Amino acid sequence: MNVLYFAWVRERIGIPREAVETKATTVMDLVDELRGREERYAAAFADITALRVAVDQQLTEFDAPLDGVREIAFFPPMTGG
Repeated sequence: MNVLYFAWVRERIGIPREAVETKATTVMDLVDELRGREERYAAAFADITALRVAVDQQLTEFDAPLDGVREIAFFPPMTGG
């Protein structure tokens, strides 16, 4: 699946997107896998309460299933003005 990173998440990880092969069944499982990769991922996902996630361009929760998912995006909360 394609994983996209936006704003400070992208800055901490150092790339805007990547193709990831995973055995994760939920978004949280994927986050746990990514955290275990190296320190930059651990830093980006240290506090998931400061993150939002979209699966196939639909806002969702971290317990969302990944079965059949093509794209997942991580980004900080957005504010309007």
